[in-house]
Amino acid sequence: MDKKYYITAAIPYVNGLPHGGHALEFVQCDAIARYQKLLGYEALLISGSDENGLKIVQAAEEKGFSPKQLADKNTKAFRDLVKLLNVRIDVWRRGSDRKLHWPGTWKLWKICEKRGDIYKKNYGGFYCVGCEDFYTKKDLVDGKCPEHLIEPEWVEEENYFFRLSRYQNQIERLVASEKLSIIPTTRKREALAFMKDGLQDFSISRSRERAKQWGIPVPGDPNQVVYTWFDALNIYQTAVGWGFDERLWKKWWPADLHVIGKGILRFHAVYWIGMLLSAELPLPRSILVHGYLTSGGHKMSKSLGNVVDPFKVVEEYGADATRYYLLREIPTHGDGDFTFRRFKQLYAADLANGLGNIISRIAKLCENSGFTFAPDLPPGFRSEVVKHMESYRLDLALAEIWKKISDVDTLIEQQRPWELSGKTLKSVLTELVAHIRQIGFELQPFLPDTASAVLKLFSGPKISAAKPLFPRL
Repeated sequence: MDKKYYITAAIPYVNGLPHGGHALEFVQCDAIARYQKLLGYEALLISGSDENGLKIVQAAEEKGFSPKQLADKNTKAFRDLVKLLNVRIDVWRRGSDRKLHWPGTWKLWKICEKRGDIYKKNYGGFYCVGCEDFYTKKDLVDGKCPEHLIEPEWVEEENYFFRLSRYQNQIERLVASEKLSIIPTTRKREALAFMKDGLQDFSISRSRERAKQWGIPVPGDPNQVVYTWFDALNIYQTAVGWGFDERLWKKWWPADLHVIGKGILRFHAVYWIGMLLSAELPLPRSILVHGYLTSGGHKMSKSLGNVVDPFKVVEEYGADATRYYLLREIPTHGDGDFTFRRFKQLYAADLANGLGNIISRIAKLCENSGFTFAPDLPPGFRSEVVKHMESYRLDLALAEIWKKISDVDTLIEQQRPWELSGKTLKSVLTELVAHIRQIGFELQPFLPDTASAVLKLFSGPKISAAKPLFPRL
């Protein structure tokens, strides 16, 4: 069995600062990657910056920056957030990287062109800068982009097009047969429904004039730049050597899992697959589609102005508490609302009074009784946790761990170790410590700092009382 696991987070636009929705995806990816490493896999997690789109140009103009200045500034903010959340991203590939990304984009373009799948024509359509995509009139809702709720502009220009229609039947068969697995099945059905009406060829370039000279030049045509989706999707390959290190690329590609938000499903499950089929390259194995982190019932986005600043949340409550809320409260396969009221409730009930309380109680009982033990390695993840992790239900895996925490709390009340002594006390404490070490082991993908503290505290032979893991607010 191949003991490598390659996982990708989506490539965020850096036209603005990161918000809570970005934090959600980063911690989801990190939890999956850490879990795979604990199973013994060599896991690689990548992401990067989507920098070459028109909305980077527009956002830069509004702020009086050059596109590069804005991309540099906001990419740093994304990297800072990743670090703050204790997320381990192994490679961060930027769309503006002329040495490690541009050659791979040109390589993919030329292969598709050689296959006869790229051609030039005049085109007119409703263009949403937020989506960086053209819409037909029937796609609009009350004349607005369904994703960003803004009126798109009518754009006419000569562009290069990708012959997506050629791959309709192949992509449908891949998705329907689950050779390309889309999780959850509701998103699989959504992808199939999108294809049912017939796939249209799509524009893969923009005029250099409209892009204000910003972007990757089309090979052989300096008046056009490569469309951001053709370029940014390819970061999944250039992050592992495509275009400059074939050995590295062959080691990691194809991706085992693309993690994306539901709003970009068609780009990943249809457009990207068509591009790879055209180039006759291996296809990703699975696509995990998460919902939106909502605020006030609406998708959290810069354009709607309902953004929660993840930096402030982590600053106030800590990285692990933030990770816990995002991974436990937000259904991995669906939408979930962020409220500070609910955050504080969960912090108090599950972290301070739940996990933190039983750790403090058991450590104090061990210290007071002079309890010593020779620790065994935890046996690994329990089958209940594995079942949920294999279906990418991180929320349910955490619920299973918290069920065990609740069971241990009940066991303490039933056994009443503070009233025991001698061999009976040692036997009860041995059982409780074994449960705590199991909990500490299983928490590693989700709350890494907390898990490390728990395992260190209960590493034997002597256990001392410690500061509360989660001080009460």
